[in-house]
This record gives sequence, structure tokens and C-alpha cells, in this order.
Amino acid sequence: MTDIQSTLTNASIRLAKSSDSALLDAEVLLCHVLDKPRSHLRAWPEKQLSPEHLQQFSTLFEQRQQGVPIAYLIGNQEFWSRDFKVSPAVLIPRPDTELLIELSLDLLANTPNPHIIDLGTGSGIIAITLAAEHPGTKMIATDLSQPALAIAKQNSATHKTQDIQFIQSSWFDNVPQSKFNLVISNPPYIIPNDPHLYEGDVRFEPESALIAEDNGLKDIKIICDNARHYLQKNGTLLIEHGCDQQSEVQAIFNIFNYSKIKTHTDLSGNPRVTTAQWNTD
Repeated sequence: MTDIQSTLTNASIRLAKSSDSALLDAEVLLCHVLDKPRSHLRAWPEKQLSPEHLQQFSTLFEQRQQGVPIAYLIGNQEFWSRDFKVSPAVLIPRPDTELLIELSLDLLANTPNPHIIDLGTGSGIIAITLAAEHPGTKMIATDLSQPALAIAKQNSATHKTQDIQFIQSSWFDNVPQSKFNLVISNPPYIIPNDPHLYEGDVRFEPESALIAEDNGLKDIKIICDNARHYLQKNGTLLIEHGCDQQSEVQAIFNIFNYSKIKTHTDLSGNPRVTTAQWNTD
């Protein structure tokens, strides 16, 4: 049998070539196997691991060596201080997307019972977080992927936001005619053959949620075009995009006659979300 400390030390050395956070990765995987917090590893470094636990850890460790994201291996990822179930059917939630939540909550500060749609919901992080943070919200969340919607529905049940209406749809195609205070989306915006697609966690994420034709702008154009018919007067469209797409996205908003167009920066100071108002009923 092998104790916790030696298992972690050995694993972190072997992972160092393939991960910039080797020790943390090993700790997270072992905590998952043991179903214990990281404090347990610190308190009981000499504790012997059972053969079953060692086998489970070894299986996960080998996948991590091959680059499989930690979030997929343990099946969850934190977002806005909540844990969300994830799988290879959905993108892994990232801190950059929290900017969409911040902006939306600011816009909703004086709006009771707002009507919101989250397009391409994936694991449901945007829709569920807004529904939980702003009680009374009438929320629709769409995704073309049925497996993604299944994950989102599980997360919705976990976080007790069962009033969200989930619809399988390519953007607005299957959405009943409605008027929304906010239309929100984190759509695919990476260009085909972008070198980043062959690096890190992105290699294992669903291409349909990452890649867009027309220089990464195809889906953004579709959303901007159609959102005009679903926004209330003075309603707001919020779209997450690549940090190098600010000028192109603003130009698209202009083409479709939105007003008050503004791009907002993420925690790293990169242009990440562009917002605009629709001023016509």
C-alpha cells in the first residue's frame, strides 16, 4: 500500500512535463477519489491508500497525463461560487464568462421579474446563475445539443432553478415569439484551424461550441440579426467574443442598427463582452 504523501509526490513529478499545476492536479484527483477536501491530505499525509483508491487514482492520473481536463475527469467545475456538472458534451466554465453575469445583474438591478434568454446555454451556467441571483426571472435557455441540455437540466435541478425553460434550438429557430429584457450568448467564435484549438483543455472540448465560420463571426452575426425581433424596446444584447474581435463585433452591431454599443474587459483586461441596446419595439 502507498500513503497519501508519497502518492502525491510521485504524481506531481510525473505530471510536471504536461501540466503547469502538477501538484494541484494530483491533489484534486486524489480528493475526488477519496471524496475528501484538500485539508484531509494535509492532515493525514501518512494515511495508506487502499488498492481500490490507488487504482481509481491511477486511471484518472493517466488520462490527465494525456491532457484530459481536470473538470472532465472529476465531472464538475466551479462558476460564480457554485459547482456545475460538466462533461465532454459542454464547454468547461471559465472565469471570463463571469463578466456576462456581472453586466447582466447590473442591467437588471431595477427590473423585477425580467424576461431573459440564454442562447447556447451549454452546461447552463449563465441561465442558472442569473435565475439564482435574480429571483423572479423568467428564463429560457437554448442549445442545439441534446446532451448539453441534459447536463444543463441536471445543474438546474441541483441549484433549484427548475423554472428555467430549456429548448433544443439552433439559436432562435425553435423559440416562441417573445420579448426579452436581455438576450445573452457565449457563442462559438474561434476561427477554424486556430492554433489554440490544438492546445490545453480546448483540445477536448466540443468543436461545435468553439468554432465558427466567417472568421469566427458567423454565429454572432446570426444572433445579432435575429435578436432585434426578440428584444423589448431598450432591451440589451450581450455577446461574449474573442479578445481580438472587438472591432468586428462592434461593426456587426452597427450594421444591424443597435445603439449604445460598448465593449467590456474581463479580469485580465481583455475585450471580452460587447453589449448594445435595441431601441425599437
